[in-house]
Formats: sequence, C-alpha cells, structure tokens
Amino acid sequence: MLNDKIISDETYLSYICDLLNEQTFKLKGFTHHKYTTRFQHCLNVSYYNYLICRFLKLDARAAARAGLLHDFYFYTRAEFNLDTTGKKHFKSHPAIALKNASDCFDVNKKEADIILNHMWPVTIRLPKYKESFVIVFVDKFCAVMERLKRI
Repeated sequence: MLNDKIISDETYLSYICDLLNEQTFKLKGFTHHKYTTRFQHCLNVSYYNYLICRFLKLDARAAARAGLLHDFYFYTRAEFNLDTTGKKHFKSHPAIALKNASDCFDVNKKEADIILNHMWPVTIRLPKYKESFVIVFVDKFCAVMERLKRI
C-alpha cells in the first residue's frame, strides 16, 4: 500500500515533515476525485513526484513539497462555482493554492513554479523547471488512478 511506503521512506518524510500540520490536515475534510480526500491526493502526488524526480536526478525535495501543496485550497468546487467572477476552478486553483501555501510556509521559487503550473497547459503559462513538467503528468496519473480506486 502506498501509505506504508511513504511512512517507511525517511528521506521523503524529512522533506515534507514541516508541512504536516493543522493546516494541511484540514485537507482531509474535502473529498477529491470522488473517492479520496484532497489530503490523500496531495500526498499521492507528492510521493510519486518525489520518486520520479529522484529517479531523474532532479530536485526531489522541491517536487515532494510542491506536490503536497499543489491543491492547498479549502473549498469545494461547487462553492467556487457559486462565485460570480466567472473564472473556472481548474484554471484558478493553482494561484489560490500558491497563495495559501506561501501564507503558511516558506515556498521557494521552484516550488512556487511547480504549484502554479501543475495544470499546464490549461494555465497557459509555460513551466520554468523540469520538476514543474513532471507534476503535470503525476497529478493527472494520480487523479485517474484515484477515480479507478487503484491508489
């Protein structure tokens, strides 16, 4: 099981331990991709992002941290859609997640780019880092697997 692998990976845990607090645990209160919580989704993305970036000899620490914070928002899509701004959730939530993450944690430039661009190409802005491209695919993979109840 994925959570067992996460718990036994001391390097990974050392990268994200300061992010595991009351704020991130609030994400457990939101359903995400129908069968999981937003916290579990972020943890899944974070861990797979970390594994792939480590394998590719990229910045696995930034990948793990940004993965955990990439959907760091505290509302449901239905609540967002009631907003009258006319903006679409899937285009807007990366900036909201980055603002929330920056308000709660020290987020470096690479982590910010990963969070802000995890929905590329929908968000149009081209990612600056290789790690930002990795999360684009990892996020979609995890979303599909979660919907299929595979992770």
